Amino acid sequence: MRMNISMRALPLSAVSLLIAYPFGAMAGMDYSSRQEVVNVYSARHYDTDLQLYERFTEDTGIKVNLIEGGSDGLIERIVNEGEFSPADMLITVDAGRLWRAAREGVFQSVDSDVLKARVPAHLREPDGLWFGLSKRARVIVYNRAQGLPDDISRYEDLADARLQDKVCMRSSGNIYNLSLLGSLIEHDGEDAAQQWAAGVVANFRRPPQGNDSAQLRAVAAGECDVSIANTYYIGRFMASEDPADKAVVDGIGVLFPNQDDRGTHVNISGAGVARHAPHRENAIRFLEYLTSDFAQRLFAEGNNEYPVVGEATGPVARLGMFKEDAVNASVLGANQALAVKTFDKAGWQ
Repeated sequence: MRMNISMRALPLSAVSLLIAYPFGAMAGMDYSSRQEVVNVYSARHYDTDLQLYERFTEDTGIKVNLIEGGSDGLIERIVNEGEFSPADMLITVDAGRLWRAAREGVFQSVDSDVLKARVPAHLREPDGLWFGLSKRARVIVYNRAQGLPDDISRYEDLADARLQDKVCMRSSGNIYNLSLLGSLIEHDGEDAAQQWAAGVVANFRRPPQGNDSAQLRAVAAGECDVSIANTYYIGRFMASEDPADKAVVDGIGVLFPNQDDRGTHVNISGAGVARHAPHRENAIRFLEYLTSDFAQRLFAEGNNEYPVVGEATGPVARLGMFKEDAVNASVLGANQALAVKTFDKAGWQ
């Protein structure tokens, strides 16, 4: 059974019509009176997610109407649509974006015993505005041939002077780096986080550039000795049949930082029920479904992530078990503005 609406399946003219006049609202129709639906705005674009939506429809009879886009664009769209928005749910990536959506009034609070039991407390917003659905760890990667420098086991060690001219990083404006620095601010304090950022900048081999995949390639090629990357990028390389990607995997080592103290920083994909959801109960039912064992496996494997419920499967499982930082993910967004200032002051481009 296919979904009722999907941008992937529509011609450009139809997609444009949906954007200008969302769903049944374009004709002044009472859309809520039609057959059971849930309108999902999603920043995730994976075929496995589509399988989840279809399975949900088969199991419940509730059709999933899907609008896909970038996280920031979808947040802005829901805000602009206001009380007339047809959105029942927003799915997006990174705790910082979830926090931003909550701050903009996109979500409403959900009190669900299922979600409380399934989603760990540190991976959901304290007031039930959003819930983590999958997670990825931000790990230290190093050149396997060179080996891991002595006594490097924590994020904080990346600022050690022994790593001068050895570190590659992506830009400070990247939201993954902002979230990581937000966690450092929370754990170590503003002054220590500022010193850390300045120390890492002093260790740069080259100006920040590229995405996480570029950092992995640079480390494997020996262009630098150490970097950081999200595990789902590593999982993509591990799952690839491309010889060049296999060479990257063979050329790097992976360290889960801070295992002797707070644990490794994790970030999430997550979702919340829209503030003006016209099909609120369906949205809650769908959100609960996304934490089921079946959904968790597909939701995580679609992007080589870790599930928030149960054990890892797929390529990332080969990286092994690790202790994760249990700071509440909402903190990563709350500290985002300060993280921007900290990076700027340190000269991290």
